[in-house]
Amino acid sequence: MQIVCSSCGAANRLPEDRDPAAARCGRCKSAVFTGLPIEVDAAGLDRHRRLTQGAAVLLDVWAPWCGPCRAMAPNYAAAAGKLEPGVRLLKLNSEAHPAPASALGVSGIPALILFRDNAVVARSAGLMSAPQIVDWTRRALG
Repeated sequence: MQIVCSSCGAANRLPEDRDPAAARCGRCKSAVFTGLPIEVDAAGLDRHRRLTQGAAVLLDVWAPWCGPCRAMAPNYAAAAGKLEPGVRLLKLNSEAHPAPASALGVSGIPALILFRDNAVVARSAGLMSAPQIVDWTRRALG
C-alpha cells in the first residue's frame, strides 16, 4: 500500500506485515492516518489520486454556503474513522477550488466521488449519515 501523508504530502509505502493504522510518515514522522478527512486543493487532490496505491480515495465535494454540506461534515468525519486505512478521505471546497470540481463533473453538492487506482468507481450526491457513507463506500468497492 502507498499513501500520501496528510501533513507533508510525501508518498509513504506501508509494509504488508505491519498495521497500516499505526504508520508514521518517513519524512515528517506524523501519523499517516488520523481518522479525519484531509482538506485538499486541486494539486493535493491530484497528488492523492496519483500516488495512492492499494487503497481507495473518497472525495467529498462541498461548499461553505451549502446547508446539507455543513450537516454532512460531521458524518463524513465519523466515516473516516470507520473506513481508514483502506480508504483515504478527502474534502474539496468547490467554492474555493471550482476547477477540479468542474473537471470531475460535479453538478450537485454534497457530492461523494470514490476513486480506485486514480479512476472514478462510484459517485453520489446528497446528504448521508455516517453509516450510509460507510455502507455506500464498502458496497462500491465490492
